[in-house]
Amino acid sequence: MMPDHYNTIGNYPVADYKDKGSKFIAYAFRITDANEFKEKLAMVKKEHPKASHHCFAYRLGLDGNNFRVSDDGEPSGSAGRPILGQIDSKQLTDVLIIVVRYFGGTLLGVPGLINAYRSVAAQALESASIIQKPVLINYRLQFDYTLMNGVMKLVKQFDCVILKQELQLFCLLEIAVPKKQVADLLNKLNSRGEIVAELI
Repeated sequence: MMPDHYNTIGNYPVADYKDKGSKFIAYAFRITDANEFKEKLAMVKKEHPKASHHCFAYRLGLDGNNFRVSDDGEPSGSAGRPILGQIDSKQLTDVLIIVVRYFGGTLLGVPGLINAYRSVAAQALESASIIQKPVLINYRLQFDYTLMNGVMKLVKQFDCVILKQELQLFCLLEIAVPKKQVADLLNKLNSRGEIVAELI
């Protein structure tokens, strides 16, 4: 059963952590797709071109299957997984954490690295504002132009997000509807007559 809401972050905190001369800087971002992830990674790499490593983890969506981790040259499992573990421990999604490491000349070993990456990711999330967002379900509406005003009032009333609109004699509207509002909205649309609503 899919929930009505999910938790993500509302700000972009930064945290840092030092161990034996190495410096770790964590950046947390809210992202909605893999393209945003690429932009944020490119931005952080541009800001820290001389860093030894740019490790990251992100989780997207609600099914638990859309995530990625990278150790970026650190020993396998010592960076990306501990970062993802912190995102999951707070039950967050649509979150990316990038940790930049400047090597201080002393090897930390795998346990030391796991602790450093986990600690700095946890610090970043501790200073994040956690926000609750509604789960949105996408629908395509088709209707005659004469019904336009009534449909737009309902779209506003039920806090829907307009994704796409083609307004001609026959209108096409793609909207994202908060999950808990879907049944009520569909009932209201059906009571208006010639409106076709389909999932997309």
